Amino acid sequence: MSPIRPVARRAAAAIAALLALASVAGCASSSDAPYTITDTWVKSADSGMTAAFGLLTNTTDDPVTIVSATSPVASKVELHEVVMGDGGAMVMQPKPGGFEIGPHETLTLEPGGFHIMLMGVKQPIVAGDDVEITLTMDDGSTLTFHAIAKDFAGANENYTGGVAASPSPSAAA
Repeated sequence: MSPIRPVARRAAAAIAALLALASVAGCASSSDAPYTITDTWVKSADSGMTAAFGLLTNTTDDPVTIVSATSPVASKVELHEVVMGDGGAMVMQPKPGGFEIGPHETLTLEPGGFHIMLMGVKQPIVAGDDVEITLTMDDGSTLTFHAIAKDFAGANENYTGGVAASPSPSAAA
């Protein structure tokens, strides 16, 4: 048997595997997913807390509520909102009940508004880093996405969740 045949067979098997993978990946396109997130990003941070942002869209005919989130870069992740505090200053706090998104609606996660709070950051997150976050919906489904870290110096609210927050740009959402 020619030494070329085993190489050709392996190449053909590799091509077949890639084609099979491509056809499976095509079935999981974002247009088929019931929930999508776009324009994602995370504030860079040396330590402590940071936040993730983007546009969450519910493509279904039913409302959905995001009830929790996790990320390998943080020891704790919370769904947050920014509200007017008792003293007149804007404060961030956990969002009671999570983020509800109506049928065919989009929820904006942004500095100074709703956001995903990453607490107990395990190592510095620097501009350009890729951060993985998984959201869990009230029906048990999940949505995992990646957000690129970038420097951002705005929206320096205080945190009222029982953990002191530094007013530094990298700490607050």
